[in-house]
Amino acid sequence: MLNVVLVEPEIPQNTGNIARTCLAAGARLHLIEPLGFDLDGAALRRAGMDYWEKCDVHRWPSLDTLRIAAGAGRFFYLTSKAMRPYWEAHFGPGDYLVFGRETRGLPESLLEQEKARLWTIPMEPAARSLNLATSVGIVLYEACRQIHHL
Repeated sequence: MLNVVLVEPEIPQNTGNIARTCLAAGARLHLIEPLGFDLDGAALRRAGMDYWEKCDVHRWPSLDTLRIAAGAGRFFYLTSKAMRPYWEAHFGPGDYLVFGRETRGLPESLLEQEKARLWTIPMEPAARSLNLATSVGIVLYEACRQIHHL
């Protein structure tokens, strides 16, 4: 099983759509607090539709707590501030795909600490970034393709 990690997500509709994508791909979703919304909120439920209850969602007080619990799990950090394209990463079962907040991405301190594990989705210079749900879908399905999951 692959793991998608959202660090301090802010927009419930994105998280709902990502949960639905994780369900379709057979992936687990990890939410790192603080969240910018209530998990019982209508917008989240509407975006996740009737899939929300079927999703494998875990909530964590911090990314460090998840990393400790993951043990030897491999973490891949996705950011527009990296140079290496995600398709050059070698994904495997149990990997963690980590995405940052919609407005600010991953914290600068984390990017500095994890330089060797930063990956990006290349895009034209005129585009600043992609929607978070779109980004998760792109990278998650590449990981599935690499490990012949679907």
